[in-house]
Amino acid sequence: MQHSELDPPRLGIPRLGTSGSGVPARALAGVAGLAAAGLFYSTVIERNAFTLRHTTLSVLEPGASPLRVLHISDLHMMPNQRLKQAWISELEALEPDLVVNTGDNLAHPQAVPAVIQALGGLLSRPGLFVFGSNDYFGPKPKNPLKYFKKDHQRTHGEPLPWQDLRAAFTERGWLDATHTVRELEVSGVRVVAAGVDDPHIERDRYETIAGRPNPLAHLRLGLTHSPEPRVLDSFAADGYDLVMAGHTHGGQLCLPFFGALVTNCQLDRSRVKGASSWGSTMKLHVSAGLGTSPYAPARFCCRPEASLLTLTPVSHGDADYDADQSLPQLARETL
Repeated sequence: MQHSELDPPRLGIPRLGTSGSGVPARALAGVAGLAAAGLFYSTVIERNAFTLRHTTLSVLEPGASPLRVLHISDLHMMPNQRLKQAWISELEALEPDLVVNTGDNLAHPQAVPAVIQALGGLLSRPGLFVFGSNDYFGPKPKNPLKYFKKDHQRTHGEPLPWQDLRAAFTERGWLDATHTVRELEVSGVRVVAAGVDDPHIERDRYETIAGRPNPLAHLRLGLTHSPEPRVLDSFAADGYDLVMAGHTHGGQLCLPFFGALVTNCQLDRSRVKGASSWGSTMKLHVSAGLGTSPYAPARFCCRPEASLLTLTPVSHGDADYDADQSLPQLARETL
């Protein structure tokens, strides 16, 4: 085949303004710019866009007074995270009746003082806690694709000072619910609470708390870091009214109109955060948490959160309510 000067042979060299595949360079630049903007948004803006979720759940025995419970989880605190520490310290203004912490407080061996300072006056209020894996072991870099495997092999990072954290919590009056049944009265509401150690790393020993809780209690509350179905089934079978958990980070990286890609446990995606029903009588509340691993410092369509639960007596026709609200606006309304 002959080529004229007006029809030069094609030698596989892309024309100016296109990529080798024929895609305009301008389009590639646009995609790269969009990716950079998304990375900036997820790592700098949304990761620090802390919010307060309001939830009303009808779980108390008839005749009980409403109970306001602050649920915090997955702080994954680093000593230098001043913005997160300042936001958490504002939660004291909510004056909750009870504080529940479902673990993964630490992301650094020297973060215990930062956690205690951030919690501040909340440690003077009635509180319950269980720990997660990132109270015992530090985070490690992971291949993100492993989160899509149900039973991927887990490796632990360096040991964390969980004993110091536990001592700081208990010295200020919080109760460790790990493999223990606790009975307490909060604002006139009789509460039975029991918890397990983190099921995600198979530290749970439900048999230590198995059995039906005190039937005279107004609230039977279960605590676990990871909301593994086997643990939830056990709590439900024993007659607990509500189980509170964390661990999932709400999926952390979610897609619009689809939601979470993974839950990082055996829980289904529809229950990855917020309130849901488990069985015919038990409610589940999963916190999306306030932090991330330092090796995956990003959130997308899943803001970091604390939750203020208003627990009310069960009655026919009750509807549960769930909403997000930024803390500064709430603080103005509360104060």
